[in-house]
Amino acid sequence: MTPRLCTAAAACAFAASVIAAAQQPPARLGIGRPATQEEIAARDIDVGPDGAGLPPGRGTAADGAPIYAARCAGCHGKTGREGPNDTLVGRIPGDEFPFARDPKAPKTIGSYWPYATTVFDYIRRAMPPDKPGSLKDDEVYNLTAYLLALNDLIPADAVIDAATLPKVKMPARDHFKPDTRTERGKPR
Repeated sequence: MTPRLCTAAAACAFAASVIAAAQQPPARLGIGRPATQEEIAARDIDVGPDGAGLPPGRGTAADGAPIYAARCAGCHGKTGREGPNDTLVGRIPGDEFPFARDPKAPKTIGSYWPYATTVFDYIRRAMPPDKPGSLKDDEVYNLTAYLLALNDLIPADAVIDAATLPKVKMPARDHFKPDTRTERGKPR
């Protein structure tokens, strides 16, 4: 073989070995560890549209107002309408659902969210953004009650808890369908 053919054959062999290696699953990196049952339980806090997964506790709009002022107003405005982040408060006249024809329609809790339980779930998991998951369950119930009352979805003096929150009829409820598929025997 000439030197040029030898180099080409070596390059082809090298390329074939690179391709074969790329098709192999990567070796374990040797970092991390399996989560403990306690760690899994601490993060398995999802709440379904029917209220499954809601913790004990209760809340009122009056108790939620000072929490909102201290923890939420900086991002969502004093009344939930100003921003700079998402607008939380507002209803569309007649509770219409114009989002397919008007992408600028505000997707607020009062106009777009299908279930009151998902308001609780979202606040509990993701808020405040600088310390998600830091609110106690009663604080989350209070904030949820406050936001539902600001959107005229519950009376200002209503008490919400695991029994009453799933019963709140949201204007957009009929525009969404729950995912009833299951994953390992548990609804998604």
